[in-house]
Amino acid sequence: MSEKLPYMVFSGTKSKYLAEKICSSLGCPLGKLQITKFADGEFSVSYEESIRGRDVFLVQSTFPNSDNLMELLLMIDAAKRASARSIVAVIPYFGWARQDRKDKPRVSIGAKLVADLLSVAGIDRLITMDLHADQEQGFFNVPVDHLYASSIMLPYISSLKLKNLCIATPDVGGSKRASVYAKYFDCPLVLCNKTRKCANIVSEMQVIGDVKGMDVIIVDDIVDTAGTITLAANLMMQKGAASVRAIASHCVMSDPASERIQDSALQEMVFTDSIPYSNRCAKVKQLTVADLFAETIRRVENNESISGQYLI
Repeated sequence: MSEKLPYMVFSGTKSKYLAEKICSSLGCPLGKLQITKFADGEFSVSYEESIRGRDVFLVQSTFPNSDNLMELLLMIDAAKRASARSIVAVIPYFGWARQDRKDKPRVSIGAKLVADLLSVAGIDRLITMDLHADQEQGFFNVPVDHLYASSIMLPYISSLKLKNLCIATPDVGGSKRASVYAKYFDCPLVLCNKTRKCANIVSEMQVIGDVKGMDVIIVDDIVDTAGTITLAANLMMQKGAASVRAIASHCVMSDPASERIQDSALQEMVFTDSIPYSNRCAKVKQLTVADLFAETIRRVENNESISGQYLI
C-alpha cells in the first residue's frame, strides 16, 4: 500500500480545470469533494474522503458570481470541522481586489471584507497571484504568498523577439507594474492617462511618450470590459506604433470584451488561466499558471523558500 501524502488538493466547481492541471504537475490525485445544490440556490459542501491531520489546499478563484466565494468559505469551514491539520486557500484570482480603499464617501472596502471572511472561516495561509494592489496582503492576519504572472509573461514576451519593444500601461495606476517590465527588458516606457465618466466607461485618453515605429506591449493586471485596453491600443496605432499587443494576469472579460478585442488594433491579448475563458476570440491566448502554483504548493508543504519563483 502506497504511503499517504501529508497534503491533499481540492477544488471548487469553477476552478476544477486549473486544480486538475496543478495536481497533474504535483503528481497527486485531486481530492474528492461533493457540492450539493438545492432548489433555492443554496448548496452544501462535503469531503468524500478523510482529511484528518492532513494539510488541505483549496483551489478556487473568486471570479463572478459570488457562489464561487461562498463555495470556498464552505470548503474552509468543512475542512476545519473535519480536523484538517492546516487549511491553505489557493486563490489564483482574488475577486473584489479593486475595492481596496475608500475612493469616495460611504463605500465599502470589499477586499478587506473578503479577507476577513476568509480569516474567520479558518484559513491558515493564502496563496494568490497579482493582487490589484500589493498592500492588500496586509488585509490578512495569516501568511500570504503573493505570486506574479511576470514569471510566465516575461519568457513569453522574450519568445516574440520584437525588434523595437516598448512597454505601455493603459492607466497611470499601473505604471509601477509596467516600469518593472520596462526595466527588465531595458526598453522605453509609455503611459496612458485616462478620464472616466463612470465605472467601466472611459471618456478620454492621452498617450504620454513616443510610440512611433515601436512594437508596443500593454501591461495590465485585469481586463474586464476591455474598454480601456482597446482604446489604448487603437490610440497607439494612430500615433504610429508598428504593432500593439497586450498582456494581463486575469481574464475577467465581461461582455462585450471579446468583441472589443476582436475589433481592436490589438494583434493578440495574452492572459493566464487564473480564470476560465469560454467566449472564444481568435486574438485571446491563455498561458497556464498550473506549474507555478504546483511548485509553490510543494515548497510551502516542504517549508522551502518561494523567492526562487520570482523573475522580477
